[in-house]
Amino acid sequence: MSSHRIAAVVAAVIVSAAHIASAQPPQNQDAIPDTPGTGPFPPMKEIDPGLPDHVVYRPADLASLGDAKLGVYVFGNGGCSNDGASARLHLLNIASHGYLAIAPGGIHNGPGKTEAPPRPEGASMESYAPTRPEQLRAAIDWALSENARPGSPYYGRIDPEQIAISGFSCGGIQALSIAADPRVKTVIVMNSGLFIDGETRMAGMVETKDRLKDLHTPTLYVLGGPSDIAYANGMDDYAKIDHVPVAVANIDKGHGGTYWEPNGGAVAEVVIAWLDWQLRGSAEASRMFVGADCGLCRDADWDYESKGF
Repeated sequence: MSSHRIAAVVAAVIVSAAHIASAQPPQNQDAIPDTPGTGPFPPMKEIDPGLPDHVVYRPADLASLGDAKLGVYVFGNGGCSNDGASARLHLLNIASHGYLAIAPGGIHNGPGKTEAPPRPEGASMESYAPTRPEQLRAAIDWALSENARPGSPYYGRIDPEQIAISGFSCGGIQALSIAADPRVKTVIVMNSGLFIDGETRMAGMVETKDRLKDLHTPTLYVLGGPSDIAYANGMDDYAKIDHVPVAVANIDKGHGGTYWEPNGGAVAEVVIAWLDWQLRGSAEASRMFVGADCGLCRDADWDYESKGF
């Protein structure tokens, strides 16, 4: 192997490890209370016995939805970790707006915490997979099965045409890896992107930029500005995507984003507007993203680009 190739491989491993390590929650996450969301439906999180290796976020009172249908938002965790509560403030806010949000893993921080299983001895950050992309697909399978099952609390309450996949950092790569799923109506990649050179090797996944060809829906990248370790990768993804409408929104928060701000912070509000536009056709929500005077275009906290709309 040439010295240049060795250097490239070492650099890829370092970036892969950084993606995983820097995506962990803050040290005091257990002391951070769940927040109530900004939507009309007070949310809750739980482990459903029918989906025991995931955390489900939903409106606490499903009857309060009336005739409204739940959209589905499946989310890959930062670090591809098995802590399905690692973005709980973000996911609770999504649920408060009438979505069923699902993350793989258990509740391993904050209210309702249980202890996470230990990392196997000797497992590397590059090869060890605490969660797998297939779990995102399994979450969609479960939601649609529950929608069709008489006796389920979700029976008839989910719109099969309102399915989004998303993920933070390593979880964003998981989302990209199943983007070809025809049931998916939009993809949101957060603080993430495929490596510019060579293969993306992370948590058991091996991907290249060819994976971007699987995108078949409008896609949003949310990045943390130039200090985000995923910034260059995400911006390169955006530049290379030319077959579906795509947007990229940057906020100067680095790789950690606003996940641990109350209700998931400004990023959660952008994601909710995107979901309401792409899944529910909301003209009001679309004004955040399109038009010369769009909301993100005017907001000094954001740097926003889009194409193909």
